[in-house]
Order: sequence, then C-alpha cells, then structure tokens
Amino acid sequence: MKAYKNTSGNSDVKAYQIYKDAIKVQFNDGSIYLYSYEKNGEPTVEIMKALATSQQGLGTYISLKAKKETAEKLDGNGTRN
Repeated sequence: MKAYKNTSGNSDVKAYQIYKDAIKVQFNDGSIYLYSYEKNGEPTVEIMKALATSQQGLGTYISLKAKKETAEKLDGNGTRN
C-alpha cells in the first residue's frame, strides 16, 4: 500500500492501494476497507482514487460520502475474510 501524506494533519487515512475497479484504504486505527464499483459505485470509487492520488481530501470524503459501513472490511493483512 502507498502511504497517504495527510497534508492537513487531521486525516484518519494512513495508506491506500488503487485497483482498476476499487480502492483499498487503511485507516490510522489499522482497519482496512475495500471500496469497490460493486459495493460503492463507480463514481464514488473514481472520486476516491483521484483524492488519494492528489493526497488530499480522502478522509473527509469517506466520512461525508463513502462511509466505512458501505465498504468491505478486510482482515489485518488486507485480504477478504
């Protein structure tokens, strides 16, 4: 996974990994979630990819638009349970 710079100093996001149809996000508490076209919709995932790449706004977007509850929680190794 790629480290998230957290330029504001307030982000809950620690790292991310971009896939063709999904994005995996690791939070500071160690939890890892997979946001996918299937579960979250293509527009949401594409916005998240852009925010991750720009290194700003991803944590805010997740808290406001793409809640953890709408994603698939992965195990501590980042794989499906």
